Amino acid sequence: MSSSPGSAPSVQDAPVLHVDLDAFFASVELLDDPSLVGRAVVVGGAGARGVVASATYEARRFGVHSGMATALARRACPDLVVLAGRFDRYEEFSRRFRSLVLDLTPVVEPLGLDEAFADLRGRRRLQPGPLDLAADLRARIRDELHLECAVGLARTKLFAKLASKRAKPHVSAGGVEPGVGVLWVSPTLEASWLQTLPVSALFGVGPATAAKLARLGLRAVRDLAGVDRHVLAAHVGPAMAAQLVAYAHGEDPREVVADRTAKSVGHDQTFAVSRQTHTELREDLRTHATVVATALRQRGVVARTVSVVVRFDDRTSVSRSETLDFGVDDVAALRAVGTALLDTIPLAQAVRLLGLYAGGLRARAGSTIQLSLDVGGAAEPARAAADLSREHQSERAALRDAIDEIRRRFGRTALATAADLRQGGVEVPRQRGRAAFGPDVEASDR
Repeated sequence: MSSSPGSAPSVQDAPVLHVDLDAFFASVELLDDPSLVGRAVVVGGAGARGVVASATYEARRFGVHSGMATALARRACPDLVVLAGRFDRYEEFSRRFRSLVLDLTPVVEPLGLDEAFADLRGRRRLQPGPLDLAADLRARIRDELHLECAVGLARTKLFAKLASKRAKPHVSAGGVEPGVGVLWVSPTLEASWLQTLPVSALFGVGPATAAKLARLGLRAVRDLAGVDRHVLAAHVGPAMAAQLVAYAHGEDPREVVADRTAKSVGHDQTFAVSRQTHTELREDLRTHATVVATALRQRGVVARTVSVVVRFDDRTSVSRSETLDFGVDDVAALRAVGTALLDTIPLAQAVRLLGLYAGGLRARAGSTIQLSLDVGGAAEPARAAADLSREHQSERAALRDAIDEIRRRFGRTALATAADLRQGGVEVPRQRGRAAFGPDVEASDR
């Protein structure tokens, strides 16, 4: 554990904690299959279009990293073990992880499944101090979840997240070097980082933005400190410009927000074999609508905005969206609106990805399906959605909720509608299924 130069901090010195689980998806897989320990393992799509989502440190020694194409990872590491991933299992561990962080403070802001911010200011009158709290949290995660993590402590979210990354193990020529585990960013260390960090280390700066800044001669955080944000806004937009200049001066006004709710729910799929026709995509959309509707109902929300995204083989994308004056959480309604939007997109070439997203979320209250829809002038699909008449709304909602409850109690295939029946049995699509990181087969994904 490292406290950085100087005395141990008080909560006033380090009010923000960021905890990040090490190689989360891959680590869970190793727990369930100890024979994989010590091997180069990734979780991701196994096919040519798959991507790596999580990699063990043994895999990272070969240059394998998250976001990398699986095909490139295999070339870099011929003995690589590629696992498709099991989101139900990861979500189970994530819930337990979040519960441990909540034992510190009720003000916890999750980031995905494997990391979270925590606001420690409510503990400033209590002992122990931040360093001991962080060490205790790491010990509980190790003892109760059998997972490793790194913790950053700082006065802002920006530096806390940077610190947790620096506290992790790292790969060197000699192998995997252990990290310090806990790192506090003291004022001295904060000033040093502002002089030495690359712009790519800043929150929100991805490869495209970093390349754009590099063309302007802005490669280090210190370079941004002397830039007028109004001038920078012409290149990266006013919001990003203001954020970057603030970061360069060590400022980050973002608060830790407890119980942060999702702004949208969606499901997309990269196909092993590109789709050629609207007919094929409409069938894929059925699965997407089922997954999204289930996720909406599990959260107790309805959506007012429905969007469809199509990505072609040349990596260009086209999207369509419609904001309704009512909320939907029903499979048939989502499918009808999605189909109407999909049919307005010309298929100039083959489609490699299709996505369906529901936004404008609000709490569900009573019946949600409405009589009429007018989506982008697509009259027939709109009329199909309109056929979900008010006369049958309550019956459909009651049946849908009954099916959801039975599946929760007895399993996802215990009961199905006719639309879920296939020759081999009941098919209940899952959000983030086995092809969550790209297709894992080459010939077909049907």
